[in-house]
Amino acid sequence: EFRRVLFRSQIVDKSMNPTDGKIAVCFIDGEFTVKRLKVEKDCCWLVPENESYEPIRVTAENNFIVWGIVVYVIKAL
Repeated sequence: EFRRVLFRSQIVDKSMNPTDGKIAVCFIDGEFTVKRLKVEKDCCWLVPENESYEPIRVTAENNFIVWGIVVYVIKAL
């Protein structure tokens, strides 16, 4: 049986500043994730593109780092 596997690679720029609306590779509480940044006056949200998942509110209690900003996505055909 043949199964097709969707494969995507992301090109990440670690020199870019994380700003509202950018897609970022983030490290939060021991795990990496790729989410869209929503920056508000008093907090930051990590918003998934998949609506089945809830946004993550980043607080001072989280161990949080923006590792880099996604600048390209390469998708296998």
